Amino acid sequence: MPFVLARLVRRLGRARTWALPVVIIATVFFTSWPLMIWAEPSGNAITSVENYWWWFVVTASTVGYGDFFPTSFGGHLVGVYVIVGGIVTLTTLFTRIATAIENAKGQRMKGQLDLDLSDHLVIVGYTPGRTERLIQEIAADGTHPVALCAWEEVAQNPLPEQPDVGFVRGDLTEEDVLRRAGVHRAARVLIDARDDNEALALAVAVTHVNPEAHTVVTLRDMSRARNFSYVDDDVRCVQWHSPRLATEELQDPGIAVIYADLMSHGGRNTYSTPLPSALAKVDFGQVQTAMGRSFTTTVIAVQHDGGILTPDWETPLPEGSVLYYVGERRLSDDEIAGALTGDRAH
Repeated sequence: MPFVLARLVRRLGRARTWALPVVIIATVFFTSWPLMIWAEPSGNAITSVENYWWWFVVTASTVGYGDFFPTSFGGHLVGVYVIVGGIVTLTTLFTRIATAIENAKGQRMKGQLDLDLSDHLVIVGYTPGRTERLIQEIAADGTHPVALCAWEEVAQNPLPEQPDVGFVRGDLTEEDVLRRAGVHRAARVLIDARDDNEALALAVAVTHVNPEAHTVVTLRDMSRARNFSYVDDDVRCVQWHSPRLATEELQDPGIAVIYADLMSHGGRNTYSTPLPSALAKVDFGQVQTAMGRSFTTTVIAVQHDGGILTPDWETPLPEGSVLYYVGERRLSDDEIAGALTGDRAH
């Protein structure tokens, strides 16, 4: 019987089926029971079906409670057969489990599995070094899960030490690849392509899969941003050479528009001016209130002796302070002094 069992294992093993352990243990059970009935005296309770299945389980698992046991030499041989069959079954089962785990790990490393993520960030495109820095900045500002989509040329997950970053690879213009990364369930998508033409193709694919996601595209040539408005008015384009701006736009949607307005001719710009000497230790809050009320400007920083101050609202500004403010035009000393004098008069 062990010879028959060995041949069965070899033949079924080629099929690589999960049914193999079940077939082995079932074969051992249905062949050992008649043998036990033939070998044991009729008075031995082990031969009855209600007792034999219990003895079979505890013997095949090598537990052996001893409440039932064979007494004849032939019964002992049947017991050895059952023990060997149990060991073979468990070994086969554990081998199948280990193989399945290893295969799943390999598929995950190769980006072949579907990601079970939602309301997450998807980065479409991988650039060695740059993508790692982007993910590091994004992770430092929040706990939203991240999925990385890379082209097929990236053979396996480039970030294996970060298990919280999902990985998918393939043709990034294909809908099924994007869906494996959960783009259709994503809250935010960053398209960081190898060139601007590729970025446009990816933007079309991403907005087709999920037109509701907040999509940010990095561009080498910002003059091409208007092409992306044809795809979707809500697609935000940022300068490829400013990855920090990309992460800020992802985390605070709309901030790229503010930066663009500040940096464009005719928009609100950033100016600096020394605090007029006629104003002795005016409070920061007075400066902010007066300039905002009179000229719709916002003081964003104060510098003194080469250092940037972060004053509280009621902190007196030292003489020689330099004001940095955002406004529609540059203000003269007289305008600033007049606004502050009028404000203090109230």
